[in-house]
Amino acid sequence: MIIKSLTPQFVESFPQKLEPGELYLAMEFATAAHLCACGCGNKVITPFSPTDWQMSFDGETVSLKPSIGNWSFKCRSHYWVRSGRIEWAGDMSQAAINAGRNRDAEAKARLQSSRTEEVVARQPAPQTQEQVDEPSLIARFKTWLGF
Repeated sequence: MIIKSLTPQFVESFPQKLEPGELYLAMEFATAAHLCACGCGNKVITPFSPTDWQMSFDGETVSLKPSIGNWSFKCRSHYWVRSGRIEWAGDMSQAAINAGRNRDAEAKARLQSSRTEEVVARQPAPQTQEQVDEPSLIARFKTWLGF
């Protein structure tokens, strides 16, 4: 049975058995799960991150972007989840799929690199021997006061 819409269910953990037409959202884990919209019964997991999927909730329905391409499933289904509705997208060639996977891998590598640079930039610069030997402002003030 082809699924035409997904109803959001906010959960703390995914149930053992996913129900057709339900979109389970585990916000603590920044991940969603649902059964493939083609009806094949495969579980579809969509992690939320700047380089994976983004989820928007309007108070009633959920949208996911980008599209969901189940290229590793036999069904090879490809669809969008927009305002809870399934909107079917066309098939993609293996070359287009590979190009998309390469873009995704490059985006993840760029994000990881920028995060590493941010961490390094936040770390204090190593002190020189002069900086280590130099008394602090408080120590100099105490000396000036005669403590």
